[in-house]
Amino acid sequence: TGKGHAAPILYAAWAETGLFPTEDLLNLRKIDSDLEGHPTPRLNFVDVATGSLGQGLSIAAGMAYVGKYIDKAPYRVYCLIGDGESAEGSIWEALSFASKYKLDNLVAIFDVNRLGQSEPTAFGHDMELYKARVETFGFNAIVVDGHNVDALAESFDQASRTKDRPTAIIAQTFKGKGMSDEIEDNVYWHGKPLGDKADAIIAHIQSKIISPKTTLKPEPPIVNVPDVDLSVRLVEPPNYSAGQKVATREAYGTALVKLGKSCPRVIGLDGDTKNSTFSDTYRKTFQDRFIECYIAEQNMVGVAIGAGCRRRTIPFVSTFASFFTRSFDQLRMGAISQANIKCVGSHCGVSIGGDGPSQMALEDLAMFRAIPNSLVFYPSDAVSVER
Repeated sequence: TGKGHAAPILYAAWAETGLFPTEDLLNLRKIDSDLEGHPTPRLNFVDVATGSLGQGLSIAAGMAYVGKYIDKAPYRVYCLIGDGESAEGSIWEALSFASKYKLDNLVAIFDVNRLGQSEPTAFGHDMELYKARVETFGFNAIVVDGHNVDALAESFDQASRTKDRPTAIIAQTFKGKGMSDEIEDNVYWHGKPLGDKADAIIAHIQSKIISPKTTLKPEPPIVNVPDVDLSVRLVEPPNYSAGQKVATREAYGTALVKLGKSCPRVIGLDGDTKNSTFSDTYRKTFQDRFIECYIAEQNMVGVAIGAGCRRRTIPFVSTFASFFTRSFDQLRMGAISQANIKCVGSHCGVSIGGDGPSQMALEDLAMFRAIPNSLVFYPSDAVSVER
């Protein structure tokens, strides 16, 4: 989810289940507390880093793709999206991807509260406009009162019965619902402390709780996915003759096939450059383990992060090296997510000079070297590529 700032709800739910003392919730956002404002995998109940807007749906789509086509498991993936972040282009890249691959195990929940950080959002509470947009992208769209639990439950049930299309639940909500007339649906209160109003508002909310002593007793998680082994090795050494001229990108395609033979969890992703990056060599050998992401690099990297989540796969992401710069924030957040993805860029440096500076990969090395725990290789020949 991009709505990482909804962290207090997540933390409160886990505290109620007994994962940590309820008193720890009072340490939210404190410098020496693990309960930071946007959850990340430094907490063992968080799979991916949250907080950078527009990225959650791509990651969820990657999880859903693996669930449907690689794990072939019944689990479902849910992604909470703020209406403000739906202005991000990567959201629409992800909607297109999810529709293309008929990810009916994916549900996107749009929290449409009409208020951004500094002013109302572009489309406010125009629920039919949101519905028309996601339907145009091939989703099953359901508009619902986001404060009506029964209606929400029915929407989730309908989503589970919808085949060959992902579902978007478009929930109309109000910020500060039920707190006070002064606060509810008022843009002024984004991220503001309640101050001297706090005690009265907390007492008002507590008075609305029907069973204050109720504790959550969730069922243990169902293990419904196959065990996987992510061990990889080159099944045979490089086979090149001395003096033979082989492009490094061609050697990459050859090596990737070898890795795929040693580990069925190696997957390939490309952004419509597979005939140039030679990831097409992998696609021709393992078609069911190759994901064409088309020209949408931000979504492609997000999908890779999701596909590798919970150690389900080892994603190799291929495109022109210069095109990775478009997805820098996804890569940065991937590092915070502790994602194990391999980014392979071709056409490096000025070697593609005839196509002009837009294609030259120069800044990408500095970009990747600035990312925490990123390891950069710059192979010089076919043998070093395979090794």
